[in-house]
Amino acid sequence: MTTTTSEGDALKASVFQRLHPRVYLERFLAENVRPDGRATDVWRDVNVNVGVCVSGDLQPTEERSISTADGSALVRLGNTTVVCGVKAEIAEPELDREGEGFLVPNLDLPAMCSPKFKPGPPTEEAQVLSDRLNEVLVASGILPLESLCIHPGKAVWVIYVDATCINYDGNVFDATLLAMVAALKNSLSPLFIQNLSLAQSKRTAQLPKATFDEETGRTTCTRKTKSPLHIARTPVAMSFGVFDSTTLLADPTSFEEPLLDTTISVVLDAASGDLISATQLGIDTTAAQGALRNCVDAATKRRPALVGHV
Repeated sequence: MTTTTSEGDALKASVFQRLHPRVYLERFLAENVRPDGRATDVWRDVNVNVGVCVSGDLQPTEERSISTADGSALVRLGNTTVVCGVKAEIAEPELDREGEGFLVPNLDLPAMCSPKFKPGPPTEEAQVLSDRLNEVLVASGILPLESLCIHPGKAVWVIYVDATCINYDGNVFDATLLAMVAALKNSLSPLFIQNLSLAQSKRTAQLPKATFDEETGRTTCTRKTKSPLHIARTPVAMSFGVFDSTTLLADPTSFEEPLLDTTISVVLDAASGDLISATQLGIDTTAAQGALRNCVDAATKRRPALVGHV
């Protein structure tokens, strides 16, 4: 009888949540708790699996999240799960930037990750998130584009950083940026791992040595010799939502996101703690403007928990 009553109460709560989501959330927040049991300032657990793993004898092994990628990472932020792969190709540079390569991030939100997305071309949300990720990576200077030049005006590296969300439960921006940074920093080949210490292998990203022959006009590369990627900074994002112009929610879920007045994302350098960017999406309320300082302070406190993941 008790089990039946509990199941009936759970069903009523589920129906009420669907019919009156805002009131449902308000009732939880009135008790200083969120529907998933967290307080307003508590973050979900983070788990990062990078492309280079460590075997039982403490030797680095090439067990990649994506075996066909030059580097990869799998990030779980609560129930939000993002997998990212890095691929490097050679191309001609732009005419007005002959000495710069390309860093091309992209996020895919397929229908399998959430019922809110449908099969077909990339959604507007995926395109907006990809643009935001590109802006953050460029603003942070994570990878100086000059370091991707093979021969000015002739050949440069193109680094594709492709992420796919395989389970969407909110705050995919933070999870994707973390996956991209982790994948970039762990792009290694098995030939070069043997020449690195364990600590180095977990931090150093490498590209095959490439040379351009002016006589033949061809670019050749070899995986026997490696040239390091210059990872200058490691940006990490921490996002918050403002609900009902008064309540600040850290790391919002997919249930909470549609109910928010605005979303504020703070990006810091994981190593130094320097502020890289702060963006606000949604209604520009006075309360949201006042919350920005609180968000930066909360992100600064959160940063040490993410340092070990990148």
